Amino acid sequence: MSSATLPTDSPSKLSGLLRLIRWNRPIGTLLLLWPTLWALWIAAEGLPDIKLLVVFGLGTLLMRSSGCIINDLADRNLDGSVERTQDRPLVTGDVTVVEALGFFVLLCLLAFGLVLMTNLLTILLSVPALILASCYPLMKRYTHLPQVVLGLAFSWSIPMAFAAQQGGLPPALWLLFTGSVLWTVVYDTKYAMVDRRNDLEIGIKSTAILFGESDRNVIAVLQVLCLTALVLAGREFGLAWPYYLSLLVTAGLFVYHLYLIRERDEAACFQAFLHNNWVGLTIFLGIVASYAIRV
Repeated sequence: MSSATLPTDSPSKLSGLLRLIRWNRPIGTLLLLWPTLWALWIAAEGLPDIKLLVVFGLGTLLMRSSGCIINDLADRNLDGSVERTQDRPLVTGDVTVVEALGFFVLLCLLAFGLVLMTNLLTILLSVPALILASCYPLMKRYTHLPQVVLGLAFSWSIPMAFAAQQGGLPPALWLLFTGSVLWTVVYDTKYAMVDRRNDLEIGIKSTAILFGESDRNVIAVLQVLCLTALVLAGREFGLAWPYYLSLLVTAGLFVYHLYLIRERDEAACFQAFLHNNWVGLTIFLGIVASYAIRV
């Protein structure tokens, strides 16, 4: 086929679809991946199944991408009013609504195909995962707690990982789940602080708006509760001292984040949000090391 017969907008369309799923901004995928890896390592006591690592790794990428699409579809008439989101492909017209819906369905089917490689319990748990991911964008219109729904969605990989690795749901996993939910609320509140000015103008709700002038104090309390849940989870799962050392480092990172957001500067709040990738990595390394010293 000659180059003359190729659609002239193919590169632009591909670029638009990649921007739609935030391919150039992997922070969301990483923040979703870390709790998944925590759970897989603990559920397998340090030796997770390679197939499950691949399944959950790819699944994380697909579901985060799907979440970005459904979020942009829900916000397509609002994103143009927010400086940070004015260049999103559904706003600029680089991707149409029909194309975005088709891409969303394709990614969900691929993700479901991965889940089918696990077991029945994991497949059943994938249903609430999809529901949580799909309804999150609407929550910001009806409640000031969309960050809690995001926390539930981002942490649902934890029971799924235990189900896939162990074939069951040990009660202690819910401590790890709670810690992950609280952590998500913490970092996404910082993210919401970046958009608070615009959100107030267009009527979008968030924990940053709900907490108001108490935002930094509430974040600090949530950080303490997060660490408490993770300490209790470590005790229940019998994790060794490297894990608790990682939580000590995490506490230091949390203090640094509070320092960053002290003036509520939007750029600093965004930096604090991004820096949470190091929190997820630190805890993961603590879990890995905890099992490694037993070998």
